[in-house]
Amino acid sequence: MGSVADVVGSEHSGDHVHRDVTGGWLRPAVFGAMDGLVSNFALIAGMDGGTSSGSRFIVLAGLAGLAAGAFSMAAGEYTSVASQRELARAEIEVERREIQRHPTDEERELSETYQDKGFDPELADKVARQFHKDPDQALEEHVREELGLDPNDLPSPVTAAASSFICFAIGAFIPVLPYLLGAGSVLPALIMSLTALFICGAVVSRVTTRSWWYSGLRQLILGGAAAALTYFVGTLVGPGIG
Repeated sequence: MGSVADVVGSEHSGDHVHRDVTGGWLRPAVFGAMDGLVSNFALIAGMDGGTSSGSRFIVLAGLAGLAAGAFSMAAGEYTSVASQRELARAEIEVERREIQRHPTDEERELSETYQDKGFDPELADKVARQFHKDPDQALEEHVREELGLDPNDLPSPVTAAASSFICFAIGAFIPVLPYLLGAGSVLPALIMSLTALFICGAVVSRVTTRSWWYSGLRQLILGGAAAALTYFVGTLVGPGIG
């Protein structure tokens, strides 16, 4: 017994597969890649605006920004998702105790939930009673209905941290690469970074409802604006530092 549809039955026999939306990897991966690209591109632009063009300090700052950002993002994602997972487990345990202590009340509550969704009272009672024949199945259904969670598919903090670390590092490396290859100005990094921003935005549209050009252009504009502002700050602050 897996869900209400399994208990009630369904005439639909077509096969279709949904993408993983709860595995804990997509958000940190996307956020990591975008943040790495934008933040390091902006950092390098600021350094270029405040130091001599092609300075070795730009490369040093870029690599330091890559390392610091990747480790920081990974640590933050791990802590965030681990805390979210621990909170979910705590709430699941609360529901488990309630089912053990007040099984009748919880069964009635589940039936009322189905009735609120449009089930006939008799059918709602039957479905709730069927789930409550197995405490584990009852717990899963209560958690799905009340918390919107699948207790068997909670996000993994390790997956989130690894996804964030790898994708941030990849994104942050792109604006550094031209300097490592001998670039003497910010222009190659600008071209590569803006191109990568557009491509990243377009790729993200594959898992959303936005068009590829809209997502790509939005990311290009936001990242370009961040870099331009940071470059401007560098030109103001750099000469004063010496």
